[in-house]
Amino acid sequence: MPRSNLPKGVHRVRRKVVSGVRYHFYAWRGGPKFWEGTDPSPKDPEFFHAFSQCGTPVSPAEYLTTHLVDDFLSSASLPKAERSKADIRKWLELFREEFGADPAAMFEERASRGEVNNWRKKWLHSPKQHDMAGTHATRVLNWAVEEGKLKEHHCHKLKKLYQSNRTEIIWTSGDIAQFNKYAPKWVQRILTAGCETGLRAADLVQVKMNQFEDTPHGKRLRFRTSKRGQIAYIPATSALEKLIAETPECQDVLLVSELGRPLTARWASNQITKWRREAQIPPWIDGREKTLSDTRGTAATRLLNADLSLRQIAVLMGWSVRYAAQVIEYPLFGTTLRLPVGLALARTNRVMILSSGKMTLASTAFSTTAIISSGRRNIATRFLFNHQWCHHRRHRTSVPGTAHC
Repeated sequence: MPRSNLPKGVHRVRRKVVSGVRYHFYAWRGGPKFWEGTDPSPKDPEFFHAFSQCGTPVSPAEYLTTHLVDDFLSSASLPKAERSKADIRKWLELFREEFGADPAAMFEERASRGEVNNWRKKWLHSPKQHDMAGTHATRVLNWAVEEGKLKEHHCHKLKKLYQSNRTEIIWTSGDIAQFNKYAPKWVQRILTAGCETGLRAADLVQVKMNQFEDTPHGKRLRFRTSKRGQIAYIPATSALEKLIAETPECQDVLLVSELGRPLTARWASNQITKWRREAQIPPWIDGREKTLSDTRGTAATRLLNADLSLRQIAVLMGWSVRYAAQVIEYPLFGTTLRLPVGLALARTNRVMILSSGKMTLASTAFSTTAIISSGRRNIATRFLFNHQWCHHRRHRTSVPGTAHC
């Protein structure tokens, strides 16, 4: 079909797909896409109406960064979650303050990367904010390239300063007991729910009473997580069942404020922080304070005791099995063992299996080196037990009555 049948300036791109051929129509070369279909020369009124809504090409000097930000914020590319939208708007307004009067085409130049890095230096005192500034700048520039508003940009993979590793921080039984001495009952319920379910704060405040189901083995929570949209099945521990039993029948959600109103994630987190300070809960050994988010590691340990496997816990938490092995504390012979990830999941072809106090030799193709079973609990580790945990490959220390690996 001759290209002259299309409105003047329309740029048509032919692409092969599994079902055949599809045509993509852009208002002009490098302009926004306004139509897609199988007809190379559409005659539908909607086609011409969509084209008329695109306006006329804007010269690069006239299309400013403030226009780019406005276009992005009014697009369908924003996430659905209100909290995420608020964060994006916050950072893009700061981005607009710095670059709003500059042509958007400046980001096609290599020197723009240095300009963005200089802007991020405002938050060198807070590595997390420093990284967030770069993340949102890259987000809007990626969108601009995808929509044809920019040919390219040079702000990919900006260097990050913040390194988060809170795997070793958990709420111990002593911390929880101390917290409950000072915090009001409704705040205690927040901490208990976090420690028993492992849900993120944004999900925790959304748990409804009708999401708890009865099973032959007791109650469980059936909940669709907001971050990944996966349905999680969480067995109710004795502490969680007690929390459910104490909830008034007229209450729709599990957690409410002192006035009986639903909580927000930020308010719940702030209350845990406030009463943690009142209770003078000691920080971790490196000085980091415990937060509501740190209850996830505590919950992972308790769910392991509730007969969930390491892989099930990892899926529930949205973690890798390697990360779950870092977080979980393993009760063993009356003591608590925390396994370094390199030791917990190092690859080998031979393992020692400890079951009911007996050690036997076995082989495996999985990335574990020793499996310690206590009931139904499986723990991966590269150590053997002989009054202390020792590296069996290097030292060949054996347990009485067992064979060497």
